[in-house]
Parts: sequence; C-alpha cells; structure tokens
Amino acid sequence: MMSKVPIDLEKLSRKDVDKEVLRVAIIAELDAVNLYEQLAQAAGSRDVKKVLLDIAKEEKTHVGEFQALLLKIDGEQALELEKGRKEVEEITGK
Repeated sequence: MMSKVPIDLEKLSRKDVDKEVLRVAIIAELDAVNLYEQLAQAAGSRDVKKVLLDIAKEEKTHVGEFQALLLKIDGEQALELEKGRKEVEEITGK
C-alpha cells in the first residue's frame, strides 16, 4: 500500500502536477480495490465480504472518475489509451 506520493511534485510545471496527481490518485484507488477484494476473500462473515466488495466497487468508480479527468487534460494519454484498445482488439480479434 502506498502512503507517500512517489514523485516530487514541486519539480513539475503546474499542468504536469495535475496529471501526476491524477495518476497517483488512480494508483491509490487501484491499490484500495486490490486490498478490499483480498480482504473480502479472507473474511469469514458473509456480511463483511459483501461490504468489502461493495466498497471495492466504489473504488473502481473512483478510478473511472480520475481517468476521465486525466484523459481530458492529457491528450497524449488519451491517444495512447486508444492505441492500446485497438491493439488488444487486433490481438484478440474482439
């Protein structure tokens, strides 16, 4: 789990800071998804599992929110994401 921002934000331009803040936020949310899903697998109580999985789902929504914002402010990221999607379609035929 992450407890510290892995980059020195003070060394970046203002527009790059926003991009990196969003990337760190995405990483933190994905980390939370993994944690809650692992805890749900370990939990013995059906209610505990249910709540943990519901929270994990909310974290996935947060990932989507941060990613949508990142794609609005980082055109290169948006282009590369689309390239990746197309490559997967070519590889898988789907």
